[in-house]
Amino acid sequence: MKEQDVLPAAVSAAYGYCETVTGAEAKNFAYGIRLLPGDKRRAMSAVYAFSRRVDDIGDGTLAPEEKTRRLNECRELLERVRTKDVAEDDTDPVAVALADTARRFPVPLGALDELIDGVLMDVQGRAYRTWDELADYCRCVAGAIGRLSLGIFGVRPGARDRVHAPEYANTLGLALQLTNILRDVREDAANGRTYLPAEDLDKFGCSAGFGSATLPEGADFPGLVHFEVRRARALFDEGYQLLPMLDRRGGACVSAMAGIYHRLLDRIEQDPDAVLRGRVSLPAHEKAYVAVRGLAGVDAKAAARQRAGGQP
Repeated sequence: MKEQDVLPAAVSAAYGYCETVTGAEAKNFAYGIRLLPGDKRRAMSAVYAFSRRVDDIGDGTLAPEEKTRRLNECRELLERVRTKDVAEDDTDPVAVALADTARRFPVPLGALDELIDGVLMDVQGRAYRTWDELADYCRCVAGAIGRLSLGIFGVRPGARDRVHAPEYANTLGLALQLTNILRDVREDAANGRTYLPAEDLDKFGCSAGFGSATLPEGADFPGLVHFEVRRARALFDEGYQLLPMLDRRGGACVSAMAGIYHRLLDRIEQDPDAVLRGRVSLPAHEKAYVAVRGLAGVDAKAAARQRAGGQP
């Protein structure tokens, strides 16, 4: 879809709804996708709006049985999109926008099924003993979004090692999700959820939980955070190999989103206990600065130098 293409009124309104949802609910995501051309920005908003719907079901207060029923309705919506059974005047704007996106871009809709699978893990109260188990969950809820995004961004013709692009997109999604888990550790614990691997909690004496600012006696919470931060940084380093495969604006978008989370990770590393006091976030001016650096390719170049063993 070209910038000058005129969308049918109903489709334009559907995308407008999705962009409103994205702007209101996903500040970090919205900062990144504003660097994209209009057609890709709208498509990313459609993917986000569907994902937000799925996440809201999982995070809501409904009974598990009702959550499962509503998640199955989301699967039915996906099937309608696959079979091109969504009319432009459908009453669900997310369905209309997602169907138009799927017609215009080679998005792997199966990744959204994986997202639903991941949220069902939350509904079922699944816990994670090892990193490999948690990584499976992260691939569903975040790696899947990375692969969907790649379908919209596209890979530059002739890009070196392009066959591994989905793998790098998936890994970058894991890095973002692990950063989210660290940021939200207290909020999740208050809601009865613990995502960090049980073997890591045991190692640092945090198995008794951290739902409040008071840690169990003998717990090394900073040690736990620094351990997970190192893991997240390794994921970022691998995932950043995606950036040279994208065109300038796609690379800027990914660089901006990843850069915001990378800086968030820096803040968490500097003051691990901050995540027990409240949500750690970046001010708007710093997000804007990261977005400008992403558009200029600065962070991508710095990441490349770091992987090559040079100085940032």
